[in-house]
Amino acid sequence: MDQKKIDRINELARKAKAEGLTPEETAERDVLRREYIDSVLGSLKGHLDNTYIVDEKGNKVPVKGKKGHIS
Repeated sequence: MDQKKIDRINELARKAKAEGLTPEETAERDVLRREYIDSVLGSLKGHLDNTYIVDEKGNKVPVKGKKGHIS
């Protein structure tokens, strides 16, 4: 997600607190928030896919998530 979209999310958040949002702005905010959350989760998944734990025998074991979590 680019910085312009993050700035827009923050702008809408400030406006929501100060004066409220129009229905169009609320819809825009919801779309931008979902995109941001998806971006963060995708980044986290990418990091976890490349993370290994070394067991007591010195073997690299990939980190495995729980079912129903980040997929």
